[in-house]
Amino acid sequence: MKGERQAMGSVVIIGGGPAGLMAAEAAVAVGVTVDLYDGMPSVGRKFLLAGKGGLNLTHSEPMESFLSRYGAGLAFIEPAIRSFPPSALRAWAHELGVETFVGTSGRIFPVDLKAAPLLRVWLRRLRLNGVRFHARHRWCGWDEQGRLCFITTDGMFSVRADATVLALGGGSWPQLGSDAGWVTILSDRHVPITPLKPANCGFDVRWSDHFRAKYAGHPVKSVSLVARGSDGTTIRHMGEFVITANGVEGGIVYMVSASVRDMIAVDGMATVWLDLAPDRTVKLLEHDLSRPRGKRTVATHLKRYAGITGVKAGLLREVVPNEVLADPVRLAAAVKSLPLTLVAPRPLEEAISTAGGLSCDALDQHLMVRSLPGVFCAGEMLDWEAPTGGYLLTACLATGRLAGGKAAKWSQRHALP
Repeated sequence: MKGERQAMGSVVIIGGGPAGLMAAEAAVAVGVTVDLYDGMPSVGRKFLLAGKGGLNLTHSEPMESFLSRYGAGLAFIEPAIRSFPPSALRAWAHELGVETFVGTSGRIFPVDLKAAPLLRVWLRRLRLNGVRFHARHRWCGWDEQGRLCFITTDGMFSVRADATVLALGGGSWPQLGSDAGWVTILSDRHVPITPLKPANCGFDVRWSDHFRAKYAGHPVKSVSLVARGSDGTTIRHMGEFVITANGVEGGIVYMVSASVRDMIAVDGMATVWLDLAPDRTVKLLEHDLSRPRGKRTVATHLKRYAGITGVKAGLLREVVPNEVLADPVRLAAAVKSLPLTLVAPRPLEEAISTAGGLSCDALDQHLMVRSLPGVFCAGEMLDWEAPTGGYLLTACLATGRLAGGKAAKWSQRHALP
């Protein structure tokens, strides 16, 4: 080794996303020395990009509804969230001087909607409290003496720590640091890993060349999307999504992405149904579309009597045959329940977040790896998933807070001489 840095009686945090930063905050509050290492030139990069369109901190819905968003991972993630619920997250932001508000959708945002001011004041407080930051340090595992090893621009360094928190993210947005390089390191230590999969992702659709060229990039607004859950239940969401050159993404597509992804894994494809006129009944549409068309084109008729224009009209033409367009009853049914076949999720590196990860069975109730005493894990690298809407960030912060506090207490009990 070119050099060695001692972190005796300390907690080392690896990963500078929300989970890692919250772990550092919780650990330093216990009174131990905290060093945070990140492979990127600066911390919080994905956090900043995610907040570019408005930082969604959490959600205001009742706790039981909130917890239901975590699906199969609920039993594992629930204790952490109950220990740091949305109300506590808002109070934490207030302590940082960041006021929040509840939007019309129930989502909670900073008043200025921005991530950068919150991150800036948070980092300032962490530094004032004694957290030491080390950028451009890529973790590459442990050496034979059990020291943490890092690759830096100056060569290899090793760090000895009493406790470690891994908060390395999933595999989405690798350009921002979450490249899942930790999977091989932990697998080599026989820590069970559930294969990573895209979550909150877009899907491929076999568009015609004409539709792709004309509508890629267009938002489809004020629609209802219906999908079938893995348990056979019906999932319905109202909102919008975006047509892409490859298929669909955004908004309500992300809300059903877990079910659709799993269905494609089993059946090779999945069908969702779009209600292009959710404010009208099928009977009303049948009545209005049955009016004499005369010399009007189908497009003009749809616009006048169904309010269907632009990309919505394009979707109808893309999916249904001409004979349906000419039949008012069948056309009304298509407007209210247009089938759209999704053939594949977009690649993991394009996804908003990651499903799969370090198996929950590998961790104890304090988020410590059972087979690696003193090593705690938090955030998106764990095997849970949730939709967008503040649920992802809340769970990352909550697990980071739990892991950091427990790691600090472990380090006090097992401090090396």
